[in-house]
Amino acid sequence: MRSQVWYRGVMPYDRDALFGRPAPMVRMLRRVMRATPSNPRCKVCFSPFGGFGGRVVRFAGFARSRKNPNFCDACFEKAPHGGVESYVGVLFADIRGFTTMSEGMPPDAAAALLNRFYATVTDVLIRFDGLVDKLVGDEAMGLFLPYFVEDYISAMALAAEDLLRRVGYARAGHPWCPVGIGLAAGVAFVGNVGAGDVKDFTAIGDVVNTASRLQAQARAGQIVMTDAVYEVMRDRWPEAPAVALQLKGKTEPVAVHVVDVVSAVG
Repeated sequence: MRSQVWYRGVMPYDRDALFGRPAPMVRMLRRVMRATPSNPRCKVCFSPFGGFGGRVVRFAGFARSRKNPNFCDACFEKAPHGGVESYVGVLFADIRGFTTMSEGMPPDAAAALLNRFYATVTDVLIRFDGLVDKLVGDEAMGLFLPYFVEDYISAMALAAEDLLRRVGYARAGHPWCPVGIGLAAGVAFVGNVGAGDVKDFTAIGDVVNTASRLQAQARAGQIVMTDAVYEVMRDRWPEAPAVALQLKGKTEPVAVHVVDVVSAVG
């Protein structure tokens, strides 16, 4: 499933595969941008954000991506409509029991908690070069793409651990936000989807649904991950128990590993 508007024969995990452009054009663009002052730059196409080059780029109508300011919006929001089948890591994080919790909170306090959660998730995803895909209700979704971040599965898993640490797990005291996380890696359709001007860069496929279902199974302070993720992270969490979960929409149980951050990394 490939869109010839968006993808023209370049392997989607190639770092030269800037959206919608043939590889020779991408390499030329990256060389030009790399020579244009000044840092910081988009980590994909090297478009400058600072100095004279940054002013030229902004004059041309481009800016830092709202998905992650380490990248430019030409690589995401303003990329052509369509996408490719690509490997992707998907992270879902959820405030456990938020509905019940919010019943006893003033509306402004519930909103403040959500905003703090959103800000923390966003900061973590940016740090690990993930993309902020969605912030909806008490849930957040992040994407990790192999052609934008080295060792994308490791980056995703470490981001999950860091997020739980930042909300107060794995240290003395009580977490300020009860968060559970689901992680999955696999092939999805990745790109800009939607109609007309209403489009969004996202991932669609079974791997996304699986990550969401795993997040629903995670208790507060836990990361529930597929075997594909755990195989990459086995050395970090060698004692993580293996379990089989019956997930909604799946005909067979799914083999996963569960990491309790407090007991696993202390």
